[in-house]
Amino acid sequence: MHIMKMITAVVRPFKLDELRQAIAQLGVQGVTVTEVYEAQFGPRAKVEIAVDDAIVEPVLEAIANVSRTGRTGDGRIFVGELEQAIRIRTGETGIAAT
Repeated sequence: MHIMKMITAVVRPFKLDELRQAIAQLGVQGVTVTEVYEAQFGPRAKVEIAVDDAIVEPVLEAIANVSRTGRTGDGRIFVGELEQAIRIRTGETGIAAT
């Protein structure tokens, strides 16, 4: 069984383009972005990425390095297990569906 992880990051919106470029260099293509509002810090972008367990650390490093400004409110990153992924159009499963 192939292990996958779901990475969820809440970051400053102006860092989004740079973040997308950084993870694309690692081969990550499927990214979901949602505009969210944090009561304490205002508008933020929530980024959700399903990745193969083998590239979790480089992706986390890229997200943290790109998103870090050194100021309060830079955001957070959460990592969780992802049991299954299915691409609706093709029926691909697992890492092939991410």
